[in-house]
Amino acid sequence: MATILIVDDSATMMEGHKRILEKQGHTVHSAEDGEQGVAKAMELLPDLILMDVVMPNMNGFQATRKITKNESTKHIPVVIVTSKDQETDIMWGKRQGASDYLIKPADENQLKETVERLLA
Repeated sequence: MATILIVDDSATMMEGHKRILEKQGHTVHSAEDGEQGVAKAMELLPDLILMDVVMPNMNGFQATRKITKNESTKHIPVVIVTSKDQETDIMWGKRQGASDYLIKPADENQLKETVERLLA
């Protein structure tokens, strides 16, 4: 299965997503903020990244832009998973290079379908 990086400062959200993904057979790594997320993306080169937006140090929009513009990580699909649900937020996330955008709390089936589609 796939290696997935979850970047989120909420331990509750991270554990919930990790449980869903591990049940699907994926290997899950985590980072607690955007800076850690960018560093781990470059180190691990995961198959997919789930990215929160509101985090300390570097927000998820900035981290997504760094990952999707970097030569060694630009092939990795980034799914923004956030409570920021305004149309402008969704448009901005996709302009940063996000492959998809899910609103928290992401429904288990929606999360699984999005991950499967982007890994196919």
